[in-house]
Amino acid sequence: MATTLKNRSWRLSAAALLLSFSAQAQAPEAAATPAGMSGQEMLFWVLVSLLGVLVLALVLTGILIVVQLRPQLRKVYEMPTVRPSWSGKVLGLFVGDPVLLQGRVRDEIMSGHDYDGIHEFDNDLPPWWKMGFYGTIAFAAVYLFYFHVADAGQLSQAEYETEMKQAALLVSVGSDDPNKLTDFQPLTAAADIGAGKSLFATNCAPCHGAAAEGKVGPNLTDEYWLHGGEVNHVYKTVKFGVQGKGMVAWKGKLSSKQILQVSSYILTLQGSKPANAKEPQGEKDPTATKIAMR
Repeated sequence: MATTLKNRSWRLSAAALLLSFSAQAQAPEAAATPAGMSGQEMLFWVLVSLLGVLVLALVLTGILIVVQLRPQLRKVYEMPTVRPSWSGKVLGLFVGDPVLLQGRVRDEIMSGHDYDGIHEFDNDLPPWWKMGFYGTIAFAAVYLFYFHVADAGQLSQAEYETEMKQAALLVSVGSDDPNKLTDFQPLTAAADIGAGKSLFATNCAPCHGAAAEGKVGPNLTDEYWLHGGEVNHVYKTVKFGVQGKGMVAWKGKLSSKQILQVSSYILTLQGSKPANAKEPQGEKDPTATKIAMR
């Protein structure tokens, strides 16, 4: 019986290998190598494919052997010295007894554990659950040693700081960086303030009002600011907008000089007290000052 099974297994393995080699032999010898793949890479994947076919053949052979030997394995499993052992429980998986995964159900009442007619039985916890629990303990010990004793890995805060540093390298450090405040001085020339006034009337008045008294947007004439009232803060708000608040970004629609002109004009309106001014929003900004035109 064993000799017959061995012969069958070797025949299956040999047949699988012959099929794989014949498939390779039937491929045209002058076939072009796929674009972007070198000869060594092609050879590597061929070897991996052959290994996969060999492993599959061995698995199928093992399954065939287990199916053919199942009656004999059942007799071995039923032996009193084999069944309770760990190897016997593994053997039980091949003969249809999942005790290794489910545990044994003994239904034996524990003495003194009887509450209102409800009995507690002393059954095993499922072995898969216990192995998972022990696995979490082992993982916690490895984690503690790796991250807190050996300091070999980064904790979440360190990972965050590293990622932020890496992201900063990808962002321009110039005036187009929304995280870096510019250092412009407000414009005070009449021509610049006039240009800013015209830009405000065309682009900003629909939301902030013709006199910046506030409509959908906030009042820009009082001393309260949502995003800062110094000229560079106003410049940043106008240029990049405020996501989720309805303030659109004017970058790409207005030039840098135009944005600075309208930002400077807004600061000339401080304390103008227009009619029907909207209630203050935000906080006072001590750096915000009114600009006087020259």
